[in-house]
Amino acid sequence: MKKIELLAPAGSMEALKLAVMAGCDAVYLGGKSFGARAFSTNFTNDELVDAIKYCHLYGVKVYVTCNTLIFEDEVEDFLNYVRFLHQNNVDAILIQDIGMLDLLRKKFPNLEIHSSTQMHIHNLDGVKLMEKLGVKRVVLARETSLDTLKYIKENTNVDLEVFGHGSLCMSYSGECLMSFFLGGRSGNRGECAGSCRLNYDVISNKEVINKEDKYPLSCRDLCTIYDIDKIIAAGISSLKIEGRMKSPYYVYIVTKLYRDVIDNYYQTGKVIVNEKLLKDLKKIFNREYTRGYLFNSTDIINPKRPNNNGILIGKVINVFKNIITIKLLDDIHIGDGLRIVGSKDVGVIVNDFYKDKKLVKESKKDELITLKVKDKVDINANVYLTSSKYINNSIDEYINKYPRKVKIDMIFNGYKNNNISLEVSDGINNVKVLGNKVDIANNISTTKEDILLKLNKLGNTIYEINNIKVNIDNNIFIPLKEINELRRVVLNKLDTLRIGKSNFKEEEYFIDLKDYSVKKEKTCLLLNNNKVNNEYDKTYILNKNYYLPVIDKYNNIVNGSLVSELGALNINPNVDTDYTFNVCNSYAVAFLHSLGVNKITLSLELDEEKIKYLISSYHNRYHKHPNVEVICYYYPILMISKFNFNKYYNKDNLLLKDRYNKYYKILRLDDISLIISNKLINKEDINYYDMGVNSVRINLIIKTIN
Repeated sequence: MKKIELLAPAGSMEALKLAVMAGCDAVYLGGKSFGARAFSTNFTNDELVDAIKYCHLYGVKVYVTCNTLIFEDEVEDFLNYVRFLHQNNVDAILIQDIGMLDLLRKKFPNLEIHSSTQMHIHNLDGVKLMEKLGVKRVVLARETSLDTLKYIKENTNVDLEVFGHGSLCMSYSGECLMSFFLGGRSGNRGECAGSCRLNYDVISNKEVINKEDKYPLSCRDLCTIYDIDKIIAAGISSLKIEGRMKSPYYVYIVTKLYRDVIDNYYQTGKVIVNEKLLKDLKKIFNREYTRGYLFNSTDIINPKRPNNNGILIGKVINVFKNIITIKLLDDIHIGDGLRIVGSKDVGVIVNDFYKDKKLVKESKKDELITLKVKDKVDINANVYLTSSKYINNSIDEYINKYPRKVKIDMIFNGYKNNNISLEVSDGINNVKVLGNKVDIANNISTTKEDILLKLNKLGNTIYEINNIKVNIDNNIFIPLKEINELRRVVLNKLDTLRIGKSNFKEEEYFIDLKDYSVKKEKTCLLLNNNKVNNEYDKTYILNKNYYLPVIDKYNNIVNGSLVSELGALNINPNVDTDYTFNVCNSYAVAFLHSLGVNKITLSLELDEEKIKYLISSYHNRYHKHPNVEVICYYYPILMISKFNFNKYYNKDNLLLKDRYNKYYKILRLDDISLIISNKLINKEDINYYDMGVNSVRINLIIKTIN
């Protein structure tokens, strides 16, 4: 049985190395551009080369995130970047942009491509479409249930990757426009401002109904550590840990935690969790845990706090001026970070503290300690541990003592009148190196013990001996420095084989397209309204010829319908595509047309200049005209969420109100919630037809917001 891959995040070189030391099978990381975590440290091109070599030495694969939407004027730089990655032997890249997916699979046929969770694939038809397009692996939406995963796996040959631990988004990935519309920072471009982590009032019938829990959009962290057996049984290829924005020590602990559980399960058939390690992980970062949509959990949100909860470590039992006394519920160490939660939060780094009036560096559960604080603290306030220098130092000490090593087998032969030889194998790669001929000893002979001593001196290499055989004649002499040199050469050659070399190949991009004549057509989208308005050329009606962005399973799709996600195209490509396809460049337009799509709605993230440039680029490259649509009148749907707010609050007709007193409507349609902006976007005065746009659309999703 092939083991499930453990895929760890790496937001920096330090995090990458700690992930490798913790035992990951693969890492995913981003460069300085085109990755969905623009505010992570990320990697320069030189660092990417070093990262790939470092990981490959340990047998760890490297996947680079190229999973943002690419604007027309960025395509050439994007292509050069991917070419660089491919030439430097990256194992795979993650893609969101469907235009770039088509371009790359044609330009670089040997490059492995994984569809990012940003592509919003959540059903069998979406996966089947990716399979037809040559995608090796699909990273499914975090909202996909385990039963759906099993069904997909039983009906496709594509590798499936799922998130097993870390941050969750309130919206389906790739379908969140909240950060873009509220702050001009696009989540689809790696610049998410974390609007879901801000405080909002939930309003029903003009009353605030969340007076205590002010973070209704803030999700808990996903944790499936107790469900590894179920995930493995479902046939999942890769278990992914979220965390490129987290600290390197967080990455180490969470990777080590899942590594141990996965290995134990394969050995014993049981899920055995290291509770101490899990507790250490909670100390470093957690927003409380949920098993997520993967297991149909309903405890998705943590409305009390959007940041690190830490763990409860004590209670304030006395306050005298700026000196507080804490009764400990757990151990504490110098350098720990605390959050004291009373009428307000007070943060403290414990640089010094006292026990029995003595300055100490650590204290145990049930003991009393005193320390100074700058801000006012309440008696009976809870004290939470939110960072631990002690844990970090313990990790460093453990890695120095027990670094990750690659086991190798050695065979040394030294026979009279023959060249000495040293063979090394790591189980996959085999290397044999010859030395000089063996001499007969005149005085002191070389013994087997002498040779073993030299061969075992692997120093700071990544290797350790698993088995070693020394076959020699009696009464021979081999200079020991020659054995050292032979060992050095053979390990260098093994290094080269383990690092590997790229199977780079580049071909010409091609695509077959029909020409669409310029035709002016207005369209109107009406939800829950079966009255066709003859004033417009075409009307889309919910559940008749308009399909929502989340469809678990299709029955049939009528020709000319408006569809909102990729899986629909596997059923019937003779349709129109909505803005939720995130079409931002001419390659995406061409790709959809080549599949059979008639009309393509452009992304809401394109301004007029970008639309002009997209269409002119299409003309210049393909010498044909596209059939594209722009939505000119709409209330923006900021989030498309699986979370059922109405059920959670047991209320209908819910509104959100932000700190600027702006309102957002929560609308429940079928199995999804739509969070809709109160700001009407009206661009009916713009002449899109002169830009080459064939059609404009008015969206009447809702007429009033409050």
